Amino acid sequence: MDIDGFWAVVERSTTETGTRQARLEWLENHLSGLPAEEIVDYDVWFTLCRNRACTWDLYAVCMAITGRGSSNAFEFFADWLISLGRDDFEKVVGCPDRVLELPAVQRLHELSRTYRHERTTGDGRIRLRRVTLTRRSRWPDEFYPEFELFSYVSGRAYERATGLDVSVLKDAVEARGVKRTFPFLTPHAQPDGDEWDFDDRAELIRRLPRLAHHYGVTADPVEEPARPRRRTWWPRYLPQSGDRIWSFTCGADGTIHARSRRYLSEADRLFIGLDWP
Repeated sequence: MDIDGFWAVVERSTTETGTRQARLEWLENHLSGLPAEEIVDYDVWFTLCRNRACTWDLYAVCMAITGRGSSNAFEFFADWLISLGRDDFEKVVGCPDRVLELPAVQRLHELSRTYRHERTTGDGRIRLRRVTLTRRSRWPDEFYPEFELFSYVSGRAYERATGLDVSVLKDAVEARGVKRTFPFLTPHAQPDGDEWDFDDRAELIRRLPRLAHHYGVTADPVEEPARPRRRTWWPRYLPQSGDRIWSFTCGADGTIHARSRRYLSEADRLFIGLDWP
């Protein structure tokens, strides 16, 4: 299996299935039907692609998008990038700042926008708040920018096809001179490129200008005068837990009005994990 064959399998797993779980099952079934040497080929190409994604700039991209900075989170982010297919992977590895062009990343931003919405007055008081209660989290698992299980399919397929332990597959990959960059837990296994401080705003703007602009990062933030802030307003006569969805509006005279939008159905309560009666 050459690199073209590897990407053909990865992308076919997308077109043949509709969910992540179904995709994993398809990949395992497909690979387990191949000769053992081809499974090794697949794992070699997967490892080489993941090594290419292990750079300091892509590590910064992972932190900016997911908010997670552990080496494991970055590893699973790289797995997710590979799962998106050859075109998207090559685009981001070649220029990490183009990550915002990926349809999968644009979908994440849309999910974030629709999950929570707040509008405030100039002094920071809540004018309108709407929280989406149709899903548990900002990003459903199906779209989350990590895909750890994607890296396990070759090992499971190898065990099914040969009856041998996955460690034999790892030895076969290393015998071809391919070393795994992940997990980078020692100074001898680090992301590629020059290490830099992700908290250095000027460096972030220099290396990833589009990403920095998207998240509102500036080199010299303008100091704004302190504004009086209040905690999220909640009327005393309303319970802070229950089975109703509330919205609040502020009138021209500053009076805040509460309005019950609707009652949560039993299905709503089960979906978002509410356990009160």
